[in-house]
Amino acid sequence: MNRFCRIVLAIFAVLYLLALGLLLIGTFGLFGSERDPLAGVFLMPLGLPWNLMLDGFPEPALPWIAALSPLMNLLIIGVICRMTAAGRSFRHRRSAGG
Repeated sequence: MNRFCRIVLAIFAVLYLLALGLLLIGTFGLFGSERDPLAGVFLMPLGLPWNLMLDGFPEPALPWIAALSPLMNLLIIGVICRMTAAGRSFRHRRSAGG
């Protein structure tokens, strides 16, 4: 189970980096591409549900917070992976009598 958790964590991290790269390319018109106002569309599903709770933040900070909201999900997945690995280790030690 721990291997599966690490794979999910790695896939999420890669998807986040790709979406962040597409945001930078589309926002600033890098590599000869045109500027696209929908460049951050791939970050939105990765940041759910946190990016739905951005009502109280100041307007200039919203793009930054929306771009960083998938980090919260990445952190949660990482914590769950550590908790399952620790639980598995505890169960193994307990069944071995130590």
